[in-house]
Amino acid sequence: MSTVIDDELWSAVGDPIRRRMLDLLLADGRGTATTLSEQLPVTRQAVAKHLGVLDRAGLVHGTASGRERIYAVDEAQFARAVAQLASVGAAWDARLRRIRTIAEAIQRTRDARPPTDPS
Repeated sequence: MSTVIDDELWSAVGDPIRRRMLDLLLADGRGTATTLSEQLPVTRQAVAKHLGVLDRAGLVHGTASGRERIYAVDEAQFARAVAQLASVGAAWDARLRRIRTIAEAIQRTRDARPPTDPS
């Protein structure tokens, strides 16, 4: 994935409504802006805009069906996105472990110092 796609991916999955839309599409297999808006606290127009963001990130694809577009999750791109997100999560876990190790070492050093006389 290129950096541009990475940025689009993070932007796409950063919104809770879009994450919920992905959940609904994964559960139902497909959906339209109309059917999704019936299950979300936003208008059909807002859903259509969110679907556009997900489409540009490659997470969903729509096909024309009359006046509607039927959207489904692009499983290959979704799998790549999940792998990328897991990789970033693992990297942050490693960073946090290093920070914890440093913090624990600092605390051990402080605990090993003799108490100072407050007077």
